[in-house]
Amino acid sequence: MPPAETTNPGDPRAAGPTFGAAGGFVRSGKVRDLFEVGDRLLLVASDRLSAFDVVLPTPIPDKGRVLTGLSRFWFGRTADVIPNHLMGTDPAELPAGFTDEAGRRELRGRMMLCRRAKVLPVEVIVRGYVAGSGWQDYRRTGSICGVQLPDGLRESDRLSEPIFTPSTKAEVGHDENIGFDAMVDLVGAELSEKVRDVALRLYRRGSEVAEKAGILLADTKFELGTAVDTGELILIDEILTPDSSRFWDASDYEPGRAQASFDKQFVRDWLEAQPWPKTYPGPELPPDIVAGTRRRYMEAFERITGSGFEHYLKEDVVA
Repeated sequence: MPPAETTNPGDPRAAGPTFGAAGGFVRSGKVRDLFEVGDRLLLVASDRLSAFDVVLPTPIPDKGRVLTGLSRFWFGRTADVIPNHLMGTDPAELPAGFTDEAGRRELRGRMMLCRRAKVLPVEVIVRGYVAGSGWQDYRRTGSICGVQLPDGLRESDRLSEPIFTPSTKAEVGHDENIGFDAMVDLVGAELSEKVRDVALRLYRRGSEVAEKAGILLADTKFELGTAVDTGELILIDEILTPDSSRFWDASDYEPGRAQASFDKQFVRDWLEAQPWPKTYPGPELPPDIVAGTRRRYMEAFERITGSGFEHYLKEDVVA
């Protein structure tokens, strides 16, 4: 993978990784820092938050631990659907000298040691409701990402069946929606069909678990790849987190309008009201927006996992 593009003035990734390490640094994504550790990869979820393809200068405290803890929870509950890349989460598993004691403390709750994989060049997206860019697409065309839908749907309506809507994976700029046939051109028919089947099964599993916690999974994005050691299709990166999913409170759900969510839409709404051209540098977030975002992420963690977030911070264990 290439290093992160940090030539934009104000990109906080220019400061380097979020903890001190002796070496092995590969790149910084919008949220995660990636390191090589022998034949494994170390993914470290930072507290960075991106919106409108800009990494904002203000971190959300413990956001990376929410993403990691939720991913650990979901990897355990979807392993029967598809294998995943997770191999370990304990800083003690890192080689001697990789980081100091302060670095190990910082890594607790936010690190995953992972199998290496060749990442598929598509974003694997499943939608169960008419929302976000899908709602905008439906209003223009009567379809979402080329999938024709019935007339008369309202914003936030639940679809009769979830739909698979892959997109490109852009290193710079916005991803672009593509049809299934275009995905076949990129990765082949057999693999495309397998990915679609797995994605829909993962979405259904996630929806079932989330609904028991009073949360609706409106849509989500998965990352898949082929394991370098075996060539099998595996689930990688994160899964069913507030960064990769649109979570709604079931008790407040009302079709015909936008829904309150447990994700970064709270930040996006604040940014939309600012005199900001959606380019670097991003604006500093005020304390109430930081606190409100952290609270929403924590609530998603606690409701879905059934475990207290403070317990996770203390024990590094997801119930």
